[in-house]
Amino acid sequence: MINTLYLPELREMLAENDSAGLREFCTALHPARTAEFMEGLSPEEAWGVLDHADLNLQGEILSYFEYHKQAEMLEARPPESVAPVVATMSADDQVDLLGEVEEETAEQILACFSVDDRRDVLRLSNYEEGTAGAIMTTEMARLSENLTAREALKELTEQAEHLETIYYLYVVDDFGSLHGVVSTRDIVSALSKPQMHLSEIMETEVIHANVLDDQEDVLRKMADYDLLAIPVVDEELRLVGIITHDDILDVVVEEAAEDAYRAAAVEPLEETYLRTSVLTLSRKRGVWLAVLFVGAFLTTFALEQFEADLARIPWLVIFIPLVISTGGNSGNQSATLVITALNKGEASVRDWWIIMRRELAMGLILGLIMAFMGMLLALFKSPTPYSALVVPATLVLVVIAGTLIGSMLPLIFKKIGLDPALMSNPFVAGLIDLFGIVIYLKVALLLLE
Repeated sequence: MINTLYLPELREMLAENDSAGLREFCTALHPARTAEFMEGLSPEEAWGVLDHADLNLQGEILSYFEYHKQAEMLEARPPESVAPVVATMSADDQVDLLGEVEEETAEQILACFSVDDRRDVLRLSNYEEGTAGAIMTTEMARLSENLTAREALKELTEQAEHLETIYYLYVVDDFGSLHGVVSTRDIVSALSKPQMHLSEIMETEVIHANVLDDQEDVLRKMADYDLLAIPVVDEELRLVGIITHDDILDVVVEEAAEDAYRAAAVEPLEETYLRTSVLTLSRKRGVWLAVLFVGAFLTTFALEQFEADLARIPWLVIFIPLVISTGGNSGNQSATLVITALNKGEASVRDWWIIMRRELAMGLILGLIMAFMGMLLALFKSPTPYSALVVPATLVLVVIAGTLIGSMLPLIFKKIGLDPALMSNPFVAGLIDLFGIVIYLKVALLLLE
């Protein structure tokens, strides 16, 4: 069976020049599966397989390789040889791929494109990374509002081969301004009224994105309205492209990975983990480790200031890990909740007062729960029941401080234009450790002196 082929079988077919078998391999599976089986081949071997598929299928299979693999394959053949394959890919995929190869190679490949295709790629490549313009494609159905349903269906038939999707059809005026949207079903349903124009059947309230919108905002908008695709317009409301569900899924994965890196105090990687050099990984980790080290040093410095007091009341040392870990954990929880709410659009910086009140209330409730548990432990370790009050009193204050710090810091970062995810859990925990030590020992001195 073809779907059980592995590299030895593929290489054997290449060695025997088994054209029929290689052609069947390219056509029998979904292009993603075909690309998966070919991952271990060298660029030359991969091209040897792809040569047995038609041009469009070659481009489709190529698009499912990792970008670094695609780049290696483009570098393995002359630009004029690979340009026709790249030209079959969508414009946004072309931009991403050409950004991975050497600049000279990209220019040589672009020189082989038609004038219109080259203009599309150059225009898309000018948009800043992370914006709607950078992830959109220009291959969308664009119909005049003056067309009848029958004329629109004929026009769609002529355009369909070059379109990313035909589920949503966008209606524009003579200047290219977006006026409405219709579905293919709407047009087919309107065929019984042949003189009805698209302007009469289109939906005029069109959910759209601006080319400069952040990709996270576009993602949120598509999720809120359950859209398979969203039109993208420029500042003059002219239709310039669309973002489809597969493109936005890539954004979901990218944003999730970025947030995961930052939550662990690691700068996001540009390449995959295995393709990123040890020196680069060390630098991306080292920057935040240095920041966290400074935080830990400040905690050590704070402890040093109370060294004499701890020597007089040695049993306080036992509860230091309990106090700082409880405060850090409560801060991490608050930071995670607020960052998630901000990313999902469930809250904004304007809601800071509501968030602070809620976190203050939760800090008090959780602090009292922790205080009760802490009191039970402290009674076994402290010399008197009165001295044991230090632990529960501290836990209430530390948990309240943790929830307030953990919730407010992401809002502050958002307010000054930084990613709230930068306020990573280790950073929040380190900051609250410092506050926890000071609060704990100040409370102890206040109650026990």
